[in-house]
Formats: sequence, C-alpha cells, structure tokens
Amino acid sequence: MVALLTLAAFINYVDRGNLATAGPLIQNQLSLSHTELGVLLAAFIWGAATALTGLGTGFIVLLALRLVLGLGESVMYPASFKLLAAEASEEERGRANGFLASGQLLGPAVGTLAGGLLMAWWGWRVVFVLFGFASLLWLWPWLTTPRSASQRWTPAAREAPDIPSTGMILRRRELWGSCLAQFCGTYTLYLVLSWLPVYLVNTHGFSMAQMAPIGAGVYALSAGTSVLTGWASDRWVRGGAATNRVRKSGLIAGLTVMTACLIACAQSSSVGSLLALAGCGIGIGIWTPALFATVQTLAGPHATGRWMGIQNCLGNLAGMTAPLVTGMVVDRTGHFDFAFGIAAALAVVGILTVAFFIRRVEPIDWPAPVNGQLLPALPPQG
Repeated sequence: MVALLTLAAFINYVDRGNLATAGPLIQNQLSLSHTELGVLLAAFIWGAATALTGLGTGFIVLLALRLVLGLGESVMYPASFKLLAAEASEEERGRANGFLASGQLLGPAVGTLAGGLLMAWWGWRVVFVLFGFASLLWLWPWLTTPRSASQRWTPAAREAPDIPSTGMILRRRELWGSCLAQFCGTYTLYLVLSWLPVYLVNTHGFSMAQMAPIGAGVYALSAGTSVLTGWASDRWVRGGAATNRVRKSGLIAGLTVMTACLIACAQSSSVGSLLALAGCGIGIGIWTPALFATVQTLAGPHATGRWMGIQNCLGNLAGMTAPLVTGMVVDRTGHFDFAFGIAAALAVVGILTVAFFIRRVEPIDWPAPVNGQLLPALPPQG
C-alpha cells in the first residue's frame, strides 16, 4: 500500500510539474507574460488532462485543462492520509510518510530531468501526451490490490455516525494551526516547483538541457532527505521521545532551513543561488514528512480524511498564490529577489505557528458514541 501511494504521489507531481518544466518554451512560443504563466502554474490537472495539454493552443485552453487536474488530484492526500492513519502505528508513521513525501518530491525530479531533456529534443507537446497516458497505468495495480480489513466499507460502517463530526473538527485550534503551517511551507514548495526552470533559464542563463539535471538534483536531494528524516523520526519515537517533540522538531527545523536558504537565494550569485536552492530542497524534505505525520497523529483514523480535505484546501491555496504572486512580482521588478523574500517571511510565520499555535502534537481525544448519540467533545487540552 505504501509503495502504491508513493507511486501515486510520484505521478501526481510529475504531471503537476510538467508545465513548470515547459514554462520557458511555452512562454516564448505563446508570448505569455510572467503573470499569465503564473496563472497557468497556479491551476492543476491530472491523467488524461495532462495528455490533452499537449494539444493546447492558447492561454484559455491551457488554463481550463490545468483546472481539470485539480479536480482529479484533490482526492490524493485525504485518501492517502486516511489509509496511513489507519494502517501505520506511531512508530511506523515517519517512514511511511517519508516514502510518500519522496514520491511527491521525486515526481518533479524525474519530470524536470526526463521532461526537460525530452522537451529539448521533441518539444513540449509530445512530452505532455506521453506522460499523461503513462500515468494511467497506475490504475491496474491499484485496482487489483486486495483491501485490508480496516479498509472495507461495511453496511455497519455506512450507518455509523461521523465520529467526530465535521463541526467538531472545525472547532479545533490544532486544525487551523496546521492549515496555516501547511500554507507557509507549501508556499516555498510551489515557488520552487513552479518557477525553478524559468528562474534557472531566464535569470542565470542555463539552457533547457543544462537546467534539467540541476532542477532534478534539487528535487532528488529533497526526496532523499524526506526518507532519511522519516526513518530518523521513527527511531527517535521508538527511543522514547514524545511524539510532540519529534513532529514539532521536524516542522520547525525544515522551516528554519527554508528561511535561511530563501534569503540566500535572493542575495547570491549563480553558484550561491544553486547551493541555496539545494538547501531549500533539504528543508522541504525535512518539513514534508513531519507535516504529513502530524496530521495523522492529531486527527486519528476516523477524522484524518476530512481533516486533510479541509487542510489541503486551505493550505494548498499557496499552490495558487505562490505561482501567481511570483509571476506578478517578477513582471514588476524584473527579478526573483523579492519573491524569495516573501517566501522567507511566510516560512518565519510557519515557525511561529508551529511553536505557539499548535499546542501539542498528540492524538485528539474525540468523543465516543453512546447509544447512537455523541457525547460532547472534550475541551482542547493545554
């Protein structure tokens, strides 16, 4: 299950990042401004829509197809998180989420390397058609994988009340803190995911063939870091450390590294910027599995799907904001320095949110049903 979810995340981000990889070519061919490219990068697509993007002939068509992917990809993380919350123990959660995060981060690595090189040879349209149809092959092993007992949807489960209710979830301070923390960290992820190819080509003068391995290296470093930090967090938990300490340490450490490296990106030469981008990849690799595990620990198996649905909706507003704001800033200033500064400031807000707004990362004691009725929710713990 973990392997298939990791592969799904990989496909998700290969398809999501393809437009960023093709950004320099599409921008020149269709005469798009940075703002228009930012609008396109702010919308998402998947599967067949990725293939159809290769047939797009203008801004409106590409925008519509990008929006279709958002509908397809929206189920990915709520469903994955619910499965991992039910199947993985606290001592296994770091590794499971480390692998899931590695799939998310290896997607743009392969998409940038293979996609960038293929686009340099064949053009961007062929690559979209190829990647789009290839991603549909994942359906066969997923549909043929037997479900475990905890995943079976029985008549009794259909008739049981939601425990907790969506209203109870919405009243939790931890939810809103987690949403804000995701927004702040995800802003950097999407700035890098959406604009790295254009930044390397237009700002530092790399060709498409040169940009591809550099961009892929940043993502691969991030993916490897996520696996290592996930494994290390499990070792830390098994050694007796409190879950709160382990998860918060990962979140704060990742955001701190991102902050320092984003500031360096805004002030460095070409070589310094490449090193700073590599550091951003490490920070993302530390932060991502810690965020994933935090949600599953807080919400528990019964609430994780709805919790992550809400959090992914609000937190991923950064997926629309970062590409669009960056495009507008670059059009007005002519460089990326201020865009990196905005991301660094948000990373600092994320650190403060984790430190002071999320009280403790530990399972929430949701109310239990008594004779078919729900007892009142317990007040948040200090």
